[in-house]
Amino acid sequence: MGDLPYPALYATHGGIWIARADGVTEAVGRGEAISRAADTPMILMNAPLVGSRLGYPDLSGLDLLELFAFVFPARFAVPTPHGLAQALELEPPASDAEAADFLRRAAAKLLAVLDGDWPEREGAWTSAQALGRLRWPWAAAVLQRVRRPERDERWLFSRLPEWSEAAGRGPPRNVRIDPAEVSERLTELTGTGAEPRPGQRLYAETAAAAFDPRRTAGEPHMLLAEAGTGIGKTLAYLAPASLWAERADGAVWVSTYTKALQRQLTREGERLFPDPAERRAKMVVRKGRENYLCLLNLEDALQGGFSGRAAILAQLVARWAAYSRDGDMVGGDLPGWLPSLFRRAGATALTDRRGECVYAGCAHYRKCFIERSTRASQDADIVVANHALVMVNAARGRETGAAPTRLVFDEGHHLFDAADSTFGAALSGQEAIELRRWILGPEGRSRGRRRGLQARLMDVISYDEAGADAVAAAVAAAQELPGDGWLQRIGEGAPWGPVEALLLAVRHSVYARATAQESGFGIETELAEPDGAFVAAAGEAVAVLERLMRALVALGKRLEAVLEDAPDWLDGPARARVEGALSGLAWRTQTIASWIALAGRVGGPADPDFVDWLAVDRVEGREFDVGLHRRWLDPTRPLAEAVLKPAHGVVVTSATLRGGESWDAAEARTGASHLGRAVHFAADSPFDYAANSEVLIVTDLKRGDLPALSGAYARLIEAAGGGTLGLFTAINRLRAVHARIADRLARAGLPLYAQHVDPIDTGTLVDIFRDDPTASLLGTDALRDGVDVPGHSLRLVVMEGIPWPRPTVLHAARRAVGGGSAYDDRVVRARLAQAFGRLIRRGGDRGLFVLLSSAAPTRLMTAFPPGVAIRRVPLAEAVERVQTWLPTEPALRQEEPV
Repeated sequence: MGDLPYPALYATHGGIWIARADGVTEAVGRGEAISRAADTPMILMNAPLVGSRLGYPDLSGLDLLELFAFVFPARFAVPTPHGLAQALELEPPASDAEAADFLRRAAAKLLAVLDGDWPEREGAWTSAQALGRLRWPWAAAVLQRVRRPERDERWLFSRLPEWSEAAGRGPPRNVRIDPAEVSERLTELTGTGAEPRPGQRLYAETAAAAFDPRRTAGEPHMLLAEAGTGIGKTLAYLAPASLWAERADGAVWVSTYTKALQRQLTREGERLFPDPAERRAKMVVRKGRENYLCLLNLEDALQGGFSGRAAILAQLVARWAAYSRDGDMVGGDLPGWLPSLFRRAGATALTDRRGECVYAGCAHYRKCFIERSTRASQDADIVVANHALVMVNAARGRETGAAPTRLVFDEGHHLFDAADSTFGAALSGQEAIELRRWILGPEGRSRGRRRGLQARLMDVISYDEAGADAVAAAVAAAQELPGDGWLQRIGEGAPWGPVEALLLAVRHSVYARATAQESGFGIETELAEPDGAFVAAAGEAVAVLERLMRALVALGKRLEAVLEDAPDWLDGPARARVEGALSGLAWRTQTIASWIALAGRVGGPADPDFVDWLAVDRVEGREFDVGLHRRWLDPTRPLAEAVLKPAHGVVVTSATLRGGESWDAAEARTGASHLGRAVHFAADSPFDYAANSEVLIVTDLKRGDLPALSGAYARLIEAAGGGTLGLFTAINRLRAVHARIADRLARAGLPLYAQHVDPIDTGTLVDIFRDDPTASLLGTDALRDGVDVPGHSLRLVVMEGIPWPRPTVLHAARRAVGGGSAYDDRVVRARLAQAFGRLIRRGGDRGLFVLLSSAAPTRLMTAFPPGVAIRRVPLAEAVERVQTWLPTEPALRQEEPV
């Protein structure tokens, strides 16, 4: 490291250390660390996180993670000293005090890679030159080592392969698969030496019938399967799914709710298709367009569309894109920590979040990640998607190649919530301005790729007079939608245009009627008994929306006519642009129709099928949106009509599908109650929960006593030696507890991380937690579901209280028809079951569940597995129980099929 002149700075909640260039490491205070970091470039790991711990958010330096992303694009490393040591095959530091010197060793190792040849060498020299011009802190050190190639490098846009067009896949054959053959396939997947799992085998054989030919239109074969943790449900449904896909020459869509399960399913693809080439062809991950890198947006960013730190991010993303498996920026092989290093500057602008794709009009269309994924899924046997994509495609009438006839919804207990979000409507300022920008393009900008309808349909306008008139009418109508600065204008009581005037009336009503305004967060009130001014404003807004609706419908008809007449100028690229515009128009006109229905009901009778309310959305007291909202009282009705009935076979599965209730409750929350008879299957977990877990209810904590709550968390985490998942129902309490205990725990060698505090994405936080058995993690709902941390790293779950549902307008309406307090109990039991389910993930796991609520009703305790001991104890006894009952060392893990 003699040629590495940079010192390194490492900071935890327990201390700050600087390793000087001469090899000496010293402990320093926050003020001195900030002063020295401002004067001298220092090696850091995750500058935003270090800045947060120092109380100096503008901290910058030589971020080791940025260097890692440059040297090894599309590779992941847990962003901790231990994780980076594993990735670089270095000896990890033995203590926090040694971590600063380790950062220098890691930097030297990464820079040494640049002296030779390595798999990601191509493009490095070209990228380094661009980063040097952008004054990237690492540029000087990198340029000294990366030698200029003898021949010009293939840069990103010439390096990416092209996808090829193929004939569409025909409908699947009508085949029936034998349960005995399914059992054989399951044996192939698990291996002949695998431990016998009768529940898994029975599940697979039962699921086979869901793939049979459909007998009656609108009545798919439907299986509701509750399979306890450890049954191996993933392989249980993949066995019949893969066999059916093979025999029928059709695709099975497997839908998940969390990215964690999506990644898990991708790993299971290695069992289904051991050959990598076959796996790429037969098992494809599909996500919404907004998840993938848009090459045209990236080109715009690289050519000056971005500046400052955002421009550096664009260069590193370009390095990644050249080596990415599929271009997925959200949950794919782009490290989740990379955008957060730049405080997400420009990251969202690199995807197509506004539906502005020009399709074949794009110079990179033949290499587009999105188009490649779409075409790959048409010929795949297994398409791994998510609930949102499956429902959005159905709701918007999009074609997904051959429409899937067989669907598997894993994490099926989330179907209700996913449908609730998908089939709802919101006429808000943010939604309206997005529509305006889609039609008009960004206003007040002289450059940039994002353009409106006129630019995207220039060939139609130039050669077709009727098309030009239709576009002009749409543009004129869109001028009346809220524009930039709308929120400030309505805050000042000076709206521009009828829709902004309606939003002002909404805001006025919410502040006049809502309660709990002192909370600083979102406030709402039901849409009932509006005053005359509100009704008048709604009527004028509806008139604007109807004019826009007529214009877009007219444009859609004109585009359909252009496609049908096929004039001479309609070549392949032009046709693709027109078809893309038609697709965007179709679902935007659906959106506007829902807005018209919502605003049109102001002053009229309520629709019993819907719940309507008014809301001002705020974060810590700062308003960011205002609008009218509508949700189905029962969102499984549109789910059944749009998604379930068109299918031929549906499997809905989860470890907690019933949530401790009857099958009637499961049918009601999955949409099965709106269909014919569904088949039910249940298999209990093979784990011995009674021997390996307990529930402790702490009885002596006073509700609302924040110091006592913080002390309880600290004592329990110390007793467990880390390995704790702390779950909160309110972000402000999470932040307050973290602020009170993080330093104390760090001094004991127990790192503490937290959602909504640490500037790290949730997926990476879970990766850090999983990698370090002394670490603990605090979080909210996102960590209650879908977190898979097996083994010693998660041995204690602590909940701050009973997770009662928030008393919103929507919840009150559903509670009224769902049985009152019984409805609340069902929701809470399901949440408790999910939280408890984080504990025991594999054979050999052992853990405790602690509920810091003396008022936990006995009737809710059925959420926990039968036989699990439930003890009501004071905090001191709970701490002692944690200390003596939990294992001090990791048990030998028994791997199991998922």
